[in-house]
Amino acid sequence: MNRYPLFTLLIAAGLSALCCSCATPSKATPTPAPEPFGVLPSERQLAWHELEFYGFLHFSINTFTDMEWGSGEEPPARFNPTAFDADQIAQTAADAGMTALILTCKHHDGFCLWPSDHTEHSVKNSPFRDGKGDVVREISDACRKRGLKFGVYLSPWDRNHAEYGRPAYIDYFRAQLRELLTEYGPIAEVWFDGANGGTGFYGGANEKRNIDRSTYYDWENTWAIVRELQPQAVMFSDVGPDVRWVGNERGIAGDPCWATYTPHGLNGLKPAPGQTMDKEGQNGHRDGEFWIPAEADVSIRPGWFYHESQDDKVRTSQNLVDLYYKSVGRGASFLLNLPPDPRGIIHENDVAALNGFRAHLDATFANNMAKGARLTPSNTRGNQEKAYGAHLLLDGDRNTYWASDDNVNTPTLEVDFGQTTRFNVIDIREHLPLGLRVDQWALDKWDEGSGEWTEFASGEGIGNRRLWRGETQTTSKIRLRIVEAPACPALSEFGVYMAPEWAE
Repeated sequence: MNRYPLFTLLIAAGLSALCCSCATPSKATPTPAPEPFGVLPSERQLAWHELEFYGFLHFSINTFTDMEWGSGEEPPARFNPTAFDADQIAQTAADAGMTALILTCKHHDGFCLWPSDHTEHSVKNSPFRDGKGDVVREISDACRKRGLKFGVYLSPWDRNHAEYGRPAYIDYFRAQLRELLTEYGPIAEVWFDGANGGTGFYGGANEKRNIDRSTYYDWENTWAIVRELQPQAVMFSDVGPDVRWVGNERGIAGDPCWATYTPHGLNGLKPAPGQTMDKEGQNGHRDGEFWIPAEADVSIRPGWFYHESQDDKVRTSQNLVDLYYKSVGRGASFLLNLPPDPRGIIHENDVAALNGFRAHLDATFANNMAKGARLTPSNTRGNQEKAYGAHLLLDGDRNTYWASDDNVNTPTLEVDFGQTTRFNVIDIREHLPLGLRVDQWALDKWDEGSGEWTEFASGEGIGNRRLWRGETQTTSKIRLRIVEAPACPALSEFGVYMAPEWAE
């Protein structure tokens, strides 16, 4: 006789349930990724965001006339680099940590660094390589040998061409654009300057020619040529359409510097290169209609072209590092001009400054102290650690990210070093394919004395990259707080670093 019938039934039911569970295990429903928020980047823009730091090469007939803007009447014979070395130029850029080079294939004076079929005002009529030289070819080839992307600058303005300001010039301009986009391999960026119209030689006319910047170049159809021939190339100008001017030539982005932007024309006119309220480019617009991130350009010297008188005025390594934090560290890119000298190489003083700059950054980012710490988020999306856990912030993969649940827009992330730690740089990135999701953030450190958190930094926006650099902090724990966000955050990387003191 069974003295415990109810107990026996319960045990049997439990075993039955257990066996059924073993036979057909239940599967947790995967939590879907967060819905994208707001304006989003294109694939070509995402690739551009990865570049971050790259170089400008202002090299032309101005290098030999000691001018910044040539008039257009300079004879091609003036262009004669005595020791042109594209490999030295590209290697200098690579050693500095640059990811690409953009060459001034034609500046405002109209002189072409390639043997264009559409003008005699080019290297083919210069002493360079006995008239058989092609600077564009040599630079583009040298870049690719070193894994650098290559970009072209083609000035819309031409102070040499007789038809500038008239419809025929647009055909000429587009024909040269097609040459550059079809004969020199993959192009990463096409740079359209906003300086358009004014005094010039114009085939001997020596007069002033003004153009309507909003309509003259028929930009939509001109841009279409780039999309047709180099669909992966981004286009730069005051209005994008892919990358915008930061609004100054000091290499400094605004704080914050939103990747979203709405170009506004001057005096109610349609916005166009050279015809925008360009100061708005410093910060962009949080509610901008387009994803048009900022490029912060500056020269390593006072001038854009080489001048011997500026050999002792090259930016210091410390200054270059400061510009890096104020451009890349604010979500923009850093476009640093390196003007080759009349020999056709980067001057020794410039190389020395770049080497010091690179050495300091390499030492700073050599050790991410967060990798040895314990990361504790206040929330993980769907409790799915593998798909959205905080450990993904440390895997070096921009395609993975820590995310919170849809109803948790202000999560926190605690980083416990396990010991007293000193640092002065914090690195944060958003997962850009999901849009700009963070409005405000803050960083706290644990105060052992009071047993409380103390804020030591805060800011607006994260975007492609947010670098905080400040006084050295000493603590065993820090905390990232998302203070305000219109959607659940999606952060792809987090780093804690110690920048060394400067040593001469």
